[in-house]
Amino acid sequence: MNQFNRRDFLKGSTALATLASFGLLGMDFKDQAGPIRVALIGTGWYGKSDLFRLIQVADVEVVGLCDPDKNILKAAGDLVATRQKSGKIPPLYENYKELLAKEKPEFVLIGSPDHWHALMAIDALKAGAHVYLQKPISVDVIEGEAILAAARKYKKKVQIGTQRKSTPHLITAKKEVIDKGLLGKISHAEICCYFHMRANGNPPVEPVPDFFNYDLWTGPAPLRPYDGLPHIRWWRTFIEYGNGITGDMCVHMLDTVRWMLKLGWPTQITSTGGIFVQKEGKSNISDTQTAIFEYPELNVVWQHRTWGNPVDPEYPWAFKIFGEKGYLAGSTMKAEFVPYGEGKEKIMFDLVLEKEQYPEDVTEERIELNAAPATRLHMKDWLNAVEKDTLPIADVEEGHISTASCILANISMDLGGRVIKYDPKTRTVIGDPEATAKLRRPYRAPYVHPEPDKV
Repeated sequence: MNQFNRRDFLKGSTALATLASFGLLGMDFKDQAGPIRVALIGTGWYGKSDLFRLIQVADVEVVGLCDPDKNILKAAGDLVATRQKSGKIPPLYENYKELLAKEKPEFVLIGSPDHWHALMAIDALKAGAHVYLQKPISVDVIEGEAILAAARKYKKKVQIGTQRKSTPHLITAKKEVIDKGLLGKISHAEICCYFHMRANGNPPVEPVPDFFNYDLWTGPAPLRPYDGLPHIRWWRTFIEYGNGITGDMCVHMLDTVRWMLKLGWPTQITSTGGIFVQKEGKSNISDTQTAIFEYPELNVVWQHRTWGNPVDPEYPWAFKIFGEKGYLAGSTMKAEFVPYGEGKEKIMFDLVLEKEQYPEDVTEERIELNAAPATRLHMKDWLNAVEKDTLPIADVEEGHISTASCILANISMDLGGRVIKYDPKTRTVIGDPEATAKLRRPYRAPYVHPEPDKV
């Protein structure tokens, strides 16, 4: 068995060329003339994680933090003070619009729940900031079109948190397997998630605590009866705020396959599924779903189950790209090329960890150690795009295609598995007014849905 591990990988000229070809070498943002002014909107788990990765690779002054939960916000401020060079607690805000107006950050990271992504991103762009936006970029397709239009209109760089494109072992696997044609003709890909990650339960309705602005947290989404803090996983279990497991997890692996195979919009999408097993709780997202994203002579097939065993225990959240000469499997943890035929050796691609270089990773609460190196490279790529006026590796248009494709899969499922053919030029589902109407979710008053032609 051949194996690419980090020590050997970094010694080789092929490896260096691989990283260089993706714009990941020669970038040092620690020696700037002065710190970049950064704000974080949404100071929960992953928002802070993104911010700390940026602090690790650039000279940063955090000029504002925003969250409708006063307890989380204060804790984030105290923690940021221990991580940034100035040692200062940043100004704390409940309302992100006030932060943007008063602090005028150059860079804004958005780690809010999905239903707030579009309004926050567009407002940050209008305020003159470059944006790092967590995936999925939107909860409906027209929101995504509006974010893309705003990014282009205001000439700002928007990096989407689909950081598999910046994952070292996947970059190497793409270069060594896909780009070198080891798979031969590729005509099928499978992507999946079998994590038991669908929060489910029946907590009682209760009074909203005084430290939490639930109305503001809900924003443009429907106002559900308050049944406990929605942080961590609870909000993700409701379609009011996102697009379920497909919107959360499929977007990563579909985006990865699209990047590796240079795919754009699917020609058509179909999906079926529903709540087949976990019926006992309040959760209204599917626990079982299959989607087919069709391209010429190539199908990308998604499947998730939040119950039972994974199909392949080695790859419970992953992609597999099949060619006539073998297949490439990949996840956040590893990748491997499995050639077709007896007696041929697999090629393994190891996970890169940087615990020695960044020892603070080891003690950071809830950090995804396997994702930290990728996020650091993703941040470097974003800053490099700003500096050189190029598009980042996870540009908003690519993030929009991946996000919208997952949303369209949910629309297909909701319409009984109907074929969905989306036309991004007309922003309609071809020949299907009912599906077209689902491209734009209704907003709760007084919030107004963004329109691509009016940003």
